[in-house]
Amino acid sequence: MTKIAFIGAGSWGTATAALVARKNEYETVLWARRSELAETINLYHENPQYLPDLELPDSLLATSELDEALTGAEVVVLGVPSHGFRSVLRDVAAIVGNGPRYVSLTKGLEVDTRKRMSEVIKEEVGGITDAQVAILTGPNLAKEIVRGFPAATTVACKDTETAEFLQDIFHAPTFRCYTNNDVVGCEIGGAFKNIIAIAAGMADGLGYGDNTKATVMTRGLAEMARFSVLFGAQPLTFLGLAGVGDLIATCASPQSRNHHVGIELGKGRKIDEIIGAMNMVAEGVKTCKPILELGREKGCYMPITENVVKICHEGASVEDVVMDLLGREIRSEFEGVEEFLKIVPEI
Repeated sequence: MTKIAFIGAGSWGTATAALVARKNEYETVLWARRSELAETINLYHENPQYLPDLELPDSLLATSELDEALTGAEVVVLGVPSHGFRSVLRDVAAIVGNGPRYVSLTKGLEVDTRKRMSEVIKEEVGGITDAQVAILTGPNLAKEIVRGFPAATTVACKDTETAEFLQDIFHAPTFRCYTNNDVVGCEIGGAFKNIIAIAAGMADGLGYGDNTKATVMTRGLAEMARFSVLFGAQPLTFLGLAGVGDLIATCASPQSRNHHVGIELGKGRKIDEIIGAMNMVAEGVKTCKPILELGREKGCYMPITENVVKICHEGASVEDVVMDLLGREIRSEFEGVEEFLKIVPEI
């Protein structure tokens, strides 16, 4: 039986591990940093800190011993926040090296290096190939997946055989898994949509209506498109689950951490206060700054990202940001997204 090791027992790491374990086709092991959390999952089949009141399958084994989780694993699934991703990966690579296939669940960039998680994997795992590195991403709110609500996701890998192998692992009766070969685009979509979700949340926190949120989401998608094509992403990716699909879920759902941060900012709370009260990571707060830096180096027009950075990292007020966005020069709606227009006849 193929062994799948899930590294990181946060909400999404636990949810994907539960999804695979419930199929009873794989040996599924979940690594938790804290031994008491691993014991709780094994004894009571729940993760009360991250997925309270949701039952996990009996077949899911949890452990706080990294060796136990990884020994014999053919697939390593990394559900670790971006700021701790590299350090955990180093420990993983020291045990299993480049033997397994690696799958990242993380939707963010490493702040200091501004690198995507697939790039971090290739740096830290000596001798690993593109065919061993994949991304799982899409409109996947963890609680809904555990409850078995119908949903879909994308597994992205440059190697078709690996993508299809992983597709079989993650696909379930209520969880449709599609393949994609655009790793860059899928990672950018997963990171960028968190920034737009903060902006959409601010609109909600300010008491604005659905027109405002639709405007933020649509212009945010255009901003994502302008940015992505400069880094080699395939435009069509952003019309799929990793793009507009994930954007809709993250901007609209009260379960979204980034949307929550935006709402609280719109209500006038300070970013440090909001983050301090959360027990989970809102990746958009960290990711917005390196994405803006990368965009500026390429000359990309990014007004929403720029203003999210001003609020989260420079102490600007939400009211000032709204006035800045509304006061900007009006433009052609599709300026800077010509690459999208080239694919319209093919759809």
